[in-house]
Amino acid sequence: MVTRVRRTTLTLPTAPLGPDNPLPALRDGQDGHRIEIPRDAGLPADMARQIGRAPLRSILPTRMRDGYGRTRRAVDHEALVIENDRLRATVLPGLGGRVHSLHHKPTGRELLYRNPVCQPAAFALNGAWFSGGIEWNIGAPGHTTLSCDPLHAARVPAPDGGEMLRLWEWERLRDLAFQVDLWLPDGSDFLHVGVRIRNPHHRTVPVYWWSNTAVPEGERTRVLAPADEAWHFGYERSLRRVPVPDADGVDRTYPLRSEFPADYFYEVPDGARRWIASLDADGRGLVQTSTDTLRGRKLFLWGAGRGGRRWQQWLTEPGTGGYAEIQAGLARTQLEHVPLDAGGEFTWLEAYGPLAADPATVHGADWGAAREEAAARLQAALPRADVDAAYEAWLPCADQEPKESLATGSGWGALESARAGLDLPGTPFSAATLGAEQEPWLTLLRTGELPAERPVPGAALVAPAWRDLLESARSGPATDYHLGLAQWHAGDRAQAVRSWERALGHGAGALPLYCLAVAESVAGETGRAADRYREACDEAARAAAEGGPPAGDWRPVLPALAREAVPALLAAGRTDEAADLLADLPWADPADGRFRLLTAQVLLAQGRPAAAREIFDAGFEIAVLREGDEVLADTWYAIAERLVAGDGPVTEQVRARARAEHPLPERYDYRMRPV
Repeated sequence: MVTRVRRTTLTLPTAPLGPDNPLPALRDGQDGHRIEIPRDAGLPADMARQIGRAPLRSILPTRMRDGYGRTRRAVDHEALVIENDRLRATVLPGLGGRVHSLHHKPTGRELLYRNPVCQPAAFALNGAWFSGGIEWNIGAPGHTTLSCDPLHAARVPAPDGGEMLRLWEWERLRDLAFQVDLWLPDGSDFLHVGVRIRNPHHRTVPVYWWSNTAVPEGERTRVLAPADEAWHFGYERSLRRVPVPDADGVDRTYPLRSEFPADYFYEVPDGARRWIASLDADGRGLVQTSTDTLRGRKLFLWGAGRGGRRWQQWLTEPGTGGYAEIQAGLARTQLEHVPLDAGGEFTWLEAYGPLAADPATVHGADWGAAREEAAARLQAALPRADVDAAYEAWLPCADQEPKESLATGSGWGALESARAGLDLPGTPFSAATLGAEQEPWLTLLRTGELPAERPVPGAALVAPAWRDLLESARSGPATDYHLGLAQWHAGDRAQAVRSWERALGHGAGALPLYCLAVAESVAGETGRAADRYREACDEAARAAAEGGPPAGDWRPVLPALAREAVPALLAAGRTDEAADLLADLPWADPADGRFRLLTAQVLLAQGRPAAAREIFDAGFEIAVLREGDEVLADTWYAIAERLVAGDGPVTEQVRARARAEHPLPERYDYRMRPV
């Protein structure tokens, strides 16, 4: 059959995303990727430089996406299918361009882990993410902020004259344009993917990219890569070099032989072909390979421990098999950024397809023989020279203009084009995509003034060029508030505080008060932070009661503020105020487990551990629990220790008794590291 791209609809049980958090995201969202490097780690020089390069100070200008729950309903998702006589790839342009399925027709095998549901969970830098398929991660360490966002999509002529699917978008954390071109050469068993990242600025920009592939996981699933060493990174947040396949007496190339979740970044020798494969007990599975620019290869495993299993259940539905991830990136590890020169670009080609190898060899005790068997079968199925040739054939196509739009992404690229006159052949950011979120910023660009009299919940821009425009604008509540966000993002925190205080002087209200509360908290001023949080809550309640300005809805602001104000009040020892704030809170969803947890923490602080324990015994869920967050276990054991200790001190003996007499229920166990 002729390779073609077509539209279809994919119906999945889906938990709706809900509204974004109305508060500006002033924190970096990277807690799970903080790292402690031992002095004797022996990092290569380039790796050491890249780990320390340009960490995020916040996830601005994006917003936290935490409005989803766990109630799913059937939703029709727009899907795009690329198909030849050998493979069928199904792509979800409205969900980050995720390749949901890769079906091999001759064998009838699904090559990916295909999640039967779309259940958001708090794994992306900005919150909502879902598991399964092949995802494209750009921006900063972690899952991209675009995980659940729509991308632009269009038909484009493929290198062999057939059709190619192009996905593209403007990535806002680093202000870069990227594209992903997917096509199936006639008669090929491999999905070809050409990727380009472009830096249109007059400065060097730090770049992060990892292509993550979820693959089915079984007792005899083995991941193979051309390496004898790997860098191990776990949720203990330390990095160390370990041998492959055996580390600490266990063959870690079998994902279910580990207890806790972990990353293994393979040290692929220079000059070696770049590939990684996941093969089942019969020696069959998926292989990914690429041109040499995409140098890194990684295995992520959940492990067989209770916490990892709980997370897997959380991400899908009962009775669904587990998965591991095989990944490929620009650097050795996901803790690094690679510099991209002004006006430069990174380009490479990836290929995904089936692999069948001798099971006795790939599961044998001889690691060298196992990986050479996989490498030989890959070479026979898709020679390295053919990948290089496909890359060279694709490069001239990368600039071809889309001939038919299939899906529409955001208007942020169009706004940057309006500001900077970008020339990005092949990835047009049409003015027709500009919308309500971009409108105030277009006004600033054209008139030098922000139109809003008061800051309202919504989009922000913090890049240097927009900061310059804000600094040149007339001082006012909205201008000073947004200028403070840009200054905070740039690390100029003293200036940010001054801008937010000016905004308050203009009567700006709850949002700059919240920003000042975060600033006090970061500075370690616990009491002053609590004051600011309480003032912000009072101001938000007043604005909501009055109906707020026409451009913003203030009702979601107060619950979002309370979720941060209550811990701040508890930290300041103002327990009764925290209790009153929770008791008087309107518009909070009583089913939201975040408020159930806060109530338990307040009761514990009031010296009422039995009442706090009743909340846990009744049961609750926190739909937006962050990856690696141990707050449920910590609160459970704090309650247990107080129940055991009574009015006495909490000693080591008390802690031991509490753990023995009050074991953490499985439903609350999301721990991803040894404790």
